[in-house]
Amino acid sequence: MPWKSASRAHLTHSVQQALEHVGDRMLGFFSYLGGTSLLFGRTVVSAVTTPFRRRLAIEQMDKVGVQSVPIVFLTALFTGIVLGMQTAYQLQQIGAETYIAKIVGLSIVRELGPVLTALVVTGRVGASITAELGTMRVTEQIDALESLATSPIQYLVVPRFVALLVMLPLLTVVADVVGIFGGYLLGVYKLGISPTLYLQMTWDVIQLKDVFTGLFKSALFAMIVATVASFEGFSTTGGAEGVGRSTTLAVVVSFILIVAADCLATAVFYFVFP
Repeated sequence: MPWKSASRAHLTHSVQQALEHVGDRMLGFFSYLGGTSLLFGRTVVSAVTTPFRRRLAIEQMDKVGVQSVPIVFLTALFTGIVLGMQTAYQLQQIGAETYIAKIVGLSIVRELGPVLTALVVTGRVGASITAELGTMRVTEQIDALESLATSPIQYLVVPRFVALLVMLPLLTVVADVVGIFGGYLLGVYKLGISPTLYLQMTWDVIQLKDVFTGLFKSALFAMIVATVASFEGFSTTGGAEGVGRSTTLAVVVSFILIVAADCLATAVFYFVFP
């Protein structure tokens, strides 16, 4: 009947549209993955095969590392205090407050130090990188560099990549120490734990593997932030609105990849190769 034919045609058209939408999404995903992977490879090759622009890298280290210390310090301090309070709330019910030192120490060094530091740096530095490079793209400054036979990757991306790779692990060390100190303040001055006992229990439970795992994660996060932020900056179109859109997307994608990479690294280091 005519209405059945029309209904069947409408259903076929809807299915076709849905499949086209899924296909476009898949193509966009693989295109994004390929673009970021290509940029990462070209950045690494340029960093090890071309003369190193030390002055630019040092300037970026100041922006990435030194200027990020206050916000990393405050974030880690309050995280250590809050983690200690939440842990104490549960352990006080069974009279095991002294184990706070072990829980806070391991949680900070293994997970919270690297991850929170990476997220803070992404919001502050990753967004800045995308905005800077995006503005240069829409104002054709990157095209001008290319016309002068200057590699934008070597001049713009490599210094930022190296700065993040060096400074993010150092910031993670700062976050680890400050986070443990936050737990120490709560345990010693609020719960009455002996300072010597608190520090001894912290050092007894933390192993070198935990420290190196956190530093490896922070280096991995640094590469993710630098690559995604630079790729989004180079891909910016549409003027000022495009810069804002690219900056938002860079932060969101970096957040997701950081959490995913943390999950994968934790599984590898503590379950596949314990």
